[in-house]
Amino acid sequence: MAFSIDHSLSDLTKLSLLPKPHGHASDMFPFRLSVFPRVHLSHRTSTSRLLSSLGSKVDPNGSVLIETTTPPSPSPDVTGGVQDVYGEDAATEDMPITPWSLSVASGYTLLRDPHHNKGLAFSQRERDAHYLRGLLPPTVISQDLQVKKMMHTLRHYQVPLQRYMAMMDLQETNERLFYKLLIEHVEELLPVVYTPTVGEACQKYGSIFLRPQGLFISLKEKGKILEVLRNWPEKNIQVIVVTDGERILGLGDLGCQASYLIFFCCVWILSVFLNIGLCLPVTIDVGTNNEKLLNDEFYIGLRQRRATGEEYSELMHEFMTAVKQNYGEKVVIQFEDFANHNAFDLLAKYGTTHLVFNDDIQGTASVVLAGLIGALRFVGGSLANHRFLFLGAGEAGTGIAELIALEISKKCQIPLEEARKNIWLVDSKGLIVSSRKESIQHFKKPWAHDHKPIKELVDAVKAIKPTVLIGTSGVGQTFTQEVVETMAELNEKPIILSLSNPTSQSECTAEQAYTWSKGRAIFASGSPFAPVEYEGKTFVPGQANNAYIFPGFGLGLIMSGTIRVHDDMLLAASEALAEQLKEEHYEKGMIFPPFRNIRKISARIAAKVAAKAYELGLATRLPQPKELEKCAESSMYSPSYHSYR
Repeated sequence: MAFSIDHSLSDLTKLSLLPKPHGHASDMFPFRLSVFPRVHLSHRTSTSRLLSSLGSKVDPNGSVLIETTTPPSPSPDVTGGVQDVYGEDAATEDMPITPWSLSVASGYTLLRDPHHNKGLAFSQRERDAHYLRGLLPPTVISQDLQVKKMMHTLRHYQVPLQRYMAMMDLQETNERLFYKLLIEHVEELLPVVYTPTVGEACQKYGSIFLRPQGLFISLKEKGKILEVLRNWPEKNIQVIVVTDGERILGLGDLGCQASYLIFFCCVWILSVFLNIGLCLPVTIDVGTNNEKLLNDEFYIGLRQRRATGEEYSELMHEFMTAVKQNYGEKVVIQFEDFANHNAFDLLAKYGTTHLVFNDDIQGTASVVLAGLIGALRFVGGSLANHRFLFLGAGEAGTGIAELIALEISKKCQIPLEEARKNIWLVDSKGLIVSSRKESIQHFKKPWAHDHKPIKELVDAVKAIKPTVLIGTSGVGQTFTQEVVETMAELNEKPIILSLSNPTSQSECTAEQAYTWSKGRAIFASGSPFAPVEYEGKTFVPGQANNAYIFPGFGLGLIMSGTIRVHDDMLLAASEALAEQLKEEHYEKGMIFPPFRNIRKISARIAAKVAAKAYELGLATRLPQPKELEKCAESSMYSPSYHSYR
């Protein structure tokens, strides 16, 4: 049932708000309160505070039971029929009306509330109690059968984008079924909701856009960002995933079409979180330089060239300030897919004032380092014994290189500058060498070593003789047959990591790496590849997916109440991930554990990161829990349905 009320406090007091009765812990009332616009009081008042002021009791989830004895009176300045209590019927098209809505999750409303909807899984008792009789077919099925049915449907779609859209539609109609599906079939569905399918979804987002997910903050909201944040219905936000859309995956500037952000929140929830409402995706829209989008009639963002310089900096600073003011200093801010020139500056500027984490620089580095630690099992020695060559010197490449150097520095107790000497980078102009130092960006300068200039990658491989080749270029098929064969000539077991996303941008495929190296390559990629058979042996390529790291890393920060990120926490996360590899994984050539174990992996990473935070004196939640891993596991989200009273 739903009805409208006048927006005066006197009318709100006509409501009778009943406390939640006692009962089994899993039982609950499926009620949600949403009132728009805000009540006009002398100061901004949250729903919970307003209800408290009226003598109402609210459960920890903000759910309330609402009963009305009389409908609200119509406003005196509008007219209409008997049922026209707020003048909609009488209003002309150009006459404004007040869109008040107070919804009780029962009957038809309950079936359209994704937080509480259970579809055919509503029991007969629940159907009677919540006015669902006749609104559903008579059969009652289990959530497990719903999962089976949904997987059957998804597997019949031939086009990956159709599967993506079906999953997003399910999320908008039945959240718990969506997450149960993801958790139980994560390895099959991750490529649907993330790379490679999400790349196509981002490119076509304007055409397939139906409902907004997350917040959109554009230049039009400048000066009002705090108010925009307060428009979001969930108040206890602990993680914000934010992008400006300038470098989405390996696809470049897609402006406002960052539909993939919801994936990161999905992974946070399926990996670690108890409460769906803790994670907020935010798209910062400062325009786009993508001419195709600017000329696309379906494009949903600002139709202007990207703001830069002071205009951009002022908007980002207002956003960062508003986040801290609204959610406090312990909210984790995860930067995603900012272009190089902004990514490093934002991390440097706000790393000392906010709890910020750049997934492309730090998350990618941590997961790749974990894979390299795992690969040592095949090639022997320590990281200090190896020589690394990168194709790509942007935020991912330099971030990985720096974390490798930091790990070597700490393990070998040598200066960081010394540890960098065995790490070489190639950018679009060739090998980064000291003679180019004056013309390259600041984040490339630490990697400008003494060597003659080299233009081509294959020549750099022959000259540097790396044992590890890492691709972060965003350009597909750049690890040519000659490059891979040269790596195989130089090394008994060459380590080849083709990390660019999506699949079309991968430097080489798994099949190419194994075939051209005659089955000797230790291979992993950014996007998923199917197992490869070569001369009777099956190789399972690893996926260096940041989703291994950022949920557990973030949970470790939240558990410990950490207020700043430290590099040693990233090293701890890498080591925790590498520890999850077992003998059975090594036998298949894997350097990452199966993603189906992501919850256990995330709990271990969270415990290690939290422990490091306490060790460094950066934790504020005291005393330290005795068993951090169990503490992490206890916070994890369960997608099973609640029983409704």
